[in-house]
Amino acid sequence: MHIRFITTGGTIDKVYFDELSQFEVGESVLEHVLREGLVQFDWDVVPVMKKDSLEIRDTDRRVLRDYIANDDASHYVITHGTDTMPETAEVLQSLKGRTIVMTGALTPARFRTTDAMFNVGMAVAAVQTLDPGVYITMSGQVFRAGEVRKNREENRFELI
Repeated sequence: MHIRFITTGGTIDKVYFDELSQFEVGESVLEHVLREGLVQFDWDVVPVMKKDSLEIRDTDRRVLRDYIANDDASHYVITHGTDTMPETAEVLQSLKGRTIVMTGALTPARFRTTDAMFNVGMAVAAVQTLDPGVYITMSGQVFRAGEVRKNREENRFELI
């Protein structure tokens, strides 16, 4: 099976800039995660954008949807910022015949303590086993698009 990974930015790829005392989206760590994980399937990584999810607009979601609609892959893992991941997942629901799993991280992948690697691994397992559709995997759970929200106060995803 071939899995196409699409990166859009988000916390998973954030870098801390000491001189600015803030985080910014940097280069994706996804290829490093996959190589370090010694994965045994065919894959490639396509960067579509590098944005914090709070900066992703409907036009960006259409660009992502159109890219997938015109692409030849059938299995996708999309890294995305967590704040607006459910909104993007809903837009992608119009795509049929593809298995799309979105994931991200609540802490940057470059941190010593992060959920990024676990979430990516879970997304890889999910994309290989789920029926076509759009899903979100976070913190050991799988949610269908349109049935999940981010609870910002608790910093977790939950069914709606």
